[in-house]
Amino acid sequence: MKTMSASTKFEGVRCRKTIFSPISLLTLLGCAAYQMNVNAFLLPKTSSTNSPSIMQGYAPPKTIQSTSSDTDVEISNSAASRYTGAGTAAVDMNKYNLPIDQIASEWTANLQAQTSMQEGGVYLGAKSKKEVFADTLKFEVKRAGGLGIELLELAGGREDGLGITIVSGLVEGGNAEGSGIIEGDSIVQLTVMKKGPTSSNAGVLSEVEEQTSVSTECLGYDATVDSIINLPDLASDDETVMITVKRLRRMPKVTVKLQFPPSQNEPDATIELFAGENLRRAMLTRGVKLNDALSRRFDSGGIGDCGSEGTCATCVVSVSKGDDLLNDMNLQEQQILAKNPRWRLACRAIVGHGMKEGDMTIQVNPDDGTSDL
Repeated sequence: MKTMSASTKFEGVRCRKTIFSPISLLTLLGCAAYQMNVNAFLLPKTSSTNSPSIMQGYAPPKTIQSTSSDTDVEISNSAASRYTGAGTAAVDMNKYNLPIDQIASEWTANLQAQTSMQEGGVYLGAKSKKEVFADTLKFEVKRAGGLGIELLELAGGREDGLGITIVSGLVEGGNAEGSGIIEGDSIVQLTVMKKGPTSSNAGVLSEVEEQTSVSTECLGYDATVDSIINLPDLASDDETVMITVKRLRRMPKVTVKLQFPPSQNEPDATIELFAGENLRRAMLTRGVKLNDALSRRFDSGGIGDCGSEGTCATCVVSVSKGDDLLNDMNLQEQQILAKNPRWRLACRAIVGHGMKEGDMTIQVNPDDGTSDL
């Protein structure tokens, strides 16, 4: 492996370029069974609704104009709700950030086929995808004076432009300092936003927001710089750029202590669940027997889902500790369990709701007639 440093400065971005020995495409993509032409990924596409698919090649950046009421950007500290069933994060997700010494070896590029929800392409992800996920965050930063972001290429030097480039630091006093971007993040998109007056059909001036976006996901250093070059020149000091990054975070976990009624003659057990798991399904896949005859067929590891309509109440559990780690009851569950406030329908309970983690204690099958819970 050969390395060299470069002091290239563009848009306030300092880049340290690491050149690796040639890497096979399949190794980079982490995909041993697929082959494809990836020349289309040398340069990015824009985020216009009229832009062609990323699989169809490069399209020059296109300025998109619309009224300001249509272009409000919601800045969230996490997009975890898209990756898990835990709902919107209710905690500071930075507590789950992967240690910096693990990040370089954990980033990977994945080839994904086109679906109704996502275009086909190469996307950043985590190697240990069962325990680590790539969260998506957005930060708005002023352009005037430079962004002040240092980049490090982890993999690249390829003719097709594919690679992995991450943030290695922030320049003191730069615009990105204090923005929330941190070392180890990977910039996947930059969107320049500027406002200006325009004339409507009725001849009345109204403010609009112009946006120009370029994608830098899974690009090496050179292709990343090419993408930044495609951004429009700075037109005014109040222009900002919305920087979308991916950040590696570990999945929060919930430790559940299971207590069984005397009639089952089973010792207490402890299982570990990831935030977002359905409690009933998680217990069944781990071999926990519930008071539901239909679940027996799933005890060997199936999904254990009898419909999860929350009407039969045969999967009830009693929560003696950690009820705050579950999602709130809906009206139907409240009505069914009105006489037992500590009970929950396991089929309707989501563990680690709000991306929280902690400890729980529950009693399985509390309605077997031998429990006072």
